[in-house]
Amino acid sequence: MIKKLMLAVATLVASMGFAFAQVDVNKGDAAALDSVKGVGPAMSKAIIDARTKGGDFKDWSDFQKRVKGVADKRAAQLSKAGLQVNGQSKEGAPMAAASAAPAGKAAKPAKGSAKPADMKTDMKAGKSAT
Repeated sequence: MIKKLMLAVATLVASMGFAFAQVDVNKGDAAALDSVKGVGPAMSKAIIDARTKGGDFKDWSDFQKRVKGVADKRAAQLSKAGLQVNGQSKEGAPMAAASAAPAGKAAKPAKGSAKPADMKTDMKAGKSAT
């Protein structure tokens, strides 16, 4: 009974590790590619066909050009889900644009939130002095 329980726990841990593993498009087989959220059997077949025809993918740009249906947004989603090209996650326009917009927005509230905090401190200091 204990052995069966230990085996079940070990299987669960192993499957969790597989679910969150990074998969390289140049090395993964169909099953590994299918394990990435957003990659189904049709896309894994397209990836393997493109890799067989044109060789390994050089970078994300090369991957996006050769695999139909993978634009910047989808590539960013796949990268976030664990797909890699030559061991690299997607870095590019969508992520930079997405991080630039929130950074600008985050900078404004940070400045705005810093001023009220300073005001509150000044007010507390003023109140305690009076």
